[in-house]
Amino acid sequence: MSRQQDPKGVILTGYISNIEVVSPASGVNSAEEIESSSLSRRTGHYSVQNRARNAPGKPPYHRCNSQDSLDELAMDDYWTEVENITLSGEGDAEPQEEVQLKVPDEGEQEEAWLTEAGLATLFDESASDPEDMMGLLSTLTRTQAAAVEKRVEKLQQTLRKRNKQHQVPDVRDIFKLPGTPESKEDEAKSPERSENRKKDITTDGQAMGLGNRAGPAEQSVSEPETDINLEVSFSDQALSYKEGSKGSSEALTDADDKLPNFKLSRDKTGLTKVGDLSPHDMKKVHRLVLIEMTALFDTAGIDLKAHKAVKLKVKESGLFGVPLAALLEQDQRRQPGTKVPIILQRLISHIEDEGLDTEGLLRIPGAAIRVKAVCVELEGKFYEGLFPWESLKQHDAASLLKLFIRELPHPLLTVKYLSAFIAVLRLPTKKQQLQALNLLVLLLPESSRDTLKALMEFFQRVIDHKEQNKMTLNNVAVVMAPNIFMFKGFRNKISEQQEFSLATETANIVRLLIRYQNLLWTIPKFIMNQVRKQNTENQKKMSKDRAMMKLLKKMAYEREKQEKPLSEVDSSSQGFIRVQAPQFSKVSMAVQLTEELQASDVLSRFLSQDSSVSVKREDLCLYEIGGNIQERCLDEETYMKDLLELNPSAEWFIKCIQR
Repeated sequence: MSRQQDPKGVILTGYISNIEVVSPASGVNSAEEIESSSLSRRTGHYSVQNRARNAPGKPPYHRCNSQDSLDELAMDDYWTEVENITLSGEGDAEPQEEVQLKVPDEGEQEEAWLTEAGLATLFDESASDPEDMMGLLSTLTRTQAAAVEKRVEKLQQTLRKRNKQHQVPDVRDIFKLPGTPESKEDEAKSPERSENRKKDITTDGQAMGLGNRAGPAEQSVSEPETDINLEVSFSDQALSYKEGSKGSSEALTDADDKLPNFKLSRDKTGLTKVGDLSPHDMKKVHRLVLIEMTALFDTAGIDLKAHKAVKLKVKESGLFGVPLAALLEQDQRRQPGTKVPIILQRLISHIEDEGLDTEGLLRIPGAAIRVKAVCVELEGKFYEGLFPWESLKQHDAASLLKLFIRELPHPLLTVKYLSAFIAVLRLPTKKQQLQALNLLVLLLPESSRDTLKALMEFFQRVIDHKEQNKMTLNNVAVVMAPNIFMFKGFRNKISEQQEFSLATETANIVRLLIRYQNLLWTIPKFIMNQVRKQNTENQKKMSKDRAMMKLLKKMAYEREKQEKPLSEVDSSSQGFIRVQAPQFSKVSMAVQLTEELQASDVLSRFLSQDSSVSVKREDLCLYEIGGNIQERCLDEETYMKDLLELNPSAEWFIKCIQR
């Protein structure tokens, strides 16, 4: 599905979950209306109807398992915050433009999904390189392949209805699973085998016979419940949880320190964080994560529906009300490499410089009239460096920070994925919810992902001072939820009962984002393995010219080795690796491999041998380059011998981290 543009604005494409936020008995609104509610900030006002005063006597509503302890919390602060937002919007000269969601035409959702997943060739031969597509398909696990198959079959049905002559290839011709018919004609002759295959796809946790053979999902059952397994596909793991956890309850206590202490299982080849990979490999990560996220929701029976937000006018410059991408482009002209809006960075640093001990920080609003005046003053003086920061009060600065988030014309979590974030709470276990949040964070555009990370880190620093500022994890989550999950211009179509449910759900999501942020910006190892396999498959299909270039390069390299003294020969087979450092005076050094040698040891040795290096240790990184990865900044706890076994053709470079 293509992006369209008109003179007045842009068309946004979104995959929105079919969210059910009320009990079946209260089904007074359609699913589409409920979906709209999860995205809604009313035009100009919030239509709160004195929620804060009524909160203690709120009507009962269905409490899903995933809501945990926030059901028992007094939500007064949430409704107070919504009322404050309403008051801050009164008197605006221009009413907010209404954003409308539209359901796409039949088949449009599947086309958009396949395109984003890098599989557009399945319905448009001119869309992309079919060899690259086949490399991607060869890495998929069984559950991931089933997710692709489901979208292809739906698109086939749509095209048949349209009487299209050009048909999408039959999925059985794309995925030739072991023990299944080779074609749709064969399957027609063997209906029993067809039925067995469908059952096999939905009930078996084994990896597909298509390359990436992840271990069986049953292996994860014996692991501690607080360990996040990054080596096996999350959707494969979910198959083993499905029956055992159905209808289970996870009763958690309100106290911050009583939340489960989830941790990532350590991997000798090192964890990979967002920002560690090259854009080339991150593109592959995005496609694989989209397929994996869809497979995980499919396993839980959660349907992600596509919607479009149309005709949204946006400012092209300024500080408030400017799209994140445009604002960052504006900032990068002043400070190259900026990843988080400068105004947001400055507000955060001002609040921290003035002290995080201020009682009620983020909860107590600044004076609405004064905040508006400061906002106007910032617009005119910020970039010139003339704004008097010394006169800005703490609560006013916090209100400006929240205003910045609310005024984004597109929500921070994006129209595309906002409801999918809420749908996370329908997954049956806390571990699956965190896995889904991990995937959704990775799917966000870079501008949203980096800004969200800066905010979550700031919120955690506020919470670290809770003894003084009285802002616990739950307090911050409840106050920030309406600022993050509500955005301009959506019409109000929900009941009061549904709004109470939505309040606890969004507060829970913010709580999870803050509490487990150290886990959520990590790229799972099974995704990394799929990227490596895809790169390997693509390399096998390189052109003859490229193969010849590689041969010539190897011959030149062999000649260079013969000319070097024996002591300088770089040979991993002899137990050494050669680390390059072209940015520094010590161009390279040989490092002997041992079982315990880590990336941190290599950096320490380099700094001890080159006293001219003035860069701080934390600004240096050992990079893995080439082989089955384009470029990767290594976790300092990476064991070099294990990584070399995973990527024997890699080269090693020490460089300054590109922040």
